[in-house]
Amino acid sequence: MTNQRSILVVAHAQRDDAVDAAVRVVAALRAAGARPVLAGDDRAELVALRPALAGTAALGDEVAVADIELAIVLGGDGTILRAAELVRGGTAPILGINMGHVGFLAEIERDDMDAAVHRVIARDYRVEERLALAVRVKDAAGTVIYETWALNEATVEKASRERMLEVVVEIDGKPLSSFGCDGMVVSTPTGSTAYNFSAGGPVIWPTVEAIAVVPLSAHALFAKPLVIGPEAAVAIEVLERTAGTGILWCDGRRSHELPPGARVVVRRSDEPVRLARLHPAAFTDRLVRKFRLPVEGWRGPAGAHS
Repeated sequence: MTNQRSILVVAHAQRDDAVDAAVRVVAALRAAGARPVLAGDDRAELVALRPALAGTAALGDEVAVADIELAIVLGGDGTILRAAELVRGGTAPILGINMGHVGFLAEIERDDMDAAVHRVIARDYRVEERLALAVRVKDAAGTVIYETWALNEATVEKASRERMLEVVVEIDGKPLSSFGCDGMVVSTPTGSTAYNFSAGGPVIWPTVEAIAVVPLSAHALFAKPLVIGPEAAVAIEVLERTAGTGILWCDGRRSHELPPGARVVVRRSDEPVRLARLHPAAFTDRLVRKFRLPVEGWRGPAGAHS
């Protein structure tokens, strides 16, 4: 047993800048007496790319998820979603350092990386809990055949381009509507700026506990985005008359085929995802910065400059 602090470092192995950043982060952690840890499935690749990473512990083989204090993520939103998958089942918060393009989930940009690592070492951060989804798939007989979770969204999509899905949408055990569509998106507030946003769903402030339900290209007069309470259960049933099959995707990372008659039930997970925050920035500022929204001419509230 050891009292040494274990910090997971997750880097996008296909980006040279992210791998170089991992070398710097690992060196800083070692200098501070912490134990840097790499994901077991890409540790060998990262060490082959940068021998300076040799000697780092492997998550799962040498260090348990429960022993990880925090995960430092070097990449874009996809890498952050991967990190959330890696630490699932533990209590480690995730600190995202954006090495990608938009990086909506990231806390800081790459220029502030060294200062961020020092604050991690000093435990100078706060932890924010984000609502996650628990997802269950049942077959036509009602047997549970697959279970998973999602931080951003769970989507039910058609498996073949030429076939629509025929679905019934149910909220809290009550049928709402039936229609043909390309699919359905069930999103958290965290995911509201991702697939949900592209599909025409609303942006939901992270402080609002809610779930968004958005049809994809529905062939119906009434198939508008919905925002429901966080304790509500959403069920999407693929009707047996559907000609093709569907597929469930969660965060674009985990999938399961949906035969006709399958039923996908989505509700709030008992286990939130934890994000490490260094700055108390307003979500409005994040929207403006990440989406480059035009705010020229803004003078501020009356009296703000007095």
